[in-house]
Amino acid sequence: MKTYDVRTHGCQMNVHDSERLAGLLETAGYVDLASIPESSRPEVADVVVFNTCAVRENASNKLYGNLGQLRPAKLANPDLQIAVGGCLAQNDRDAIVKRAPW
Repeated sequence: MKTYDVRTHGCQMNVHDSERLAGLLETAGYVDLASIPESSRPEVADVVVFNTCAVRENASNKLYGNLGQLRPAKLANPDLQIAVGGCLAQNDRDAIVKRAPW
């Protein structure tokens, strides 16, 4: 069973887009990590998507903090897929790639 985790930081449009992303992942056969009972839930999903907003002040700080927290999981599992979407990703792509902790 492959799992996903969509994390939304930002505006209402991001919430809507995250719901659409979750639907697409489920159509592709992924299961929402949050829907798995804690006793059998893996620590990190197979796919982690950050849907971020450039307008909200703390969105970029949350993104970089979350990327840092995922570093050990990514190093332990190179197949872990991490995606960044939303308007922050569109405006700051080069900065995100440069600041990624791996």
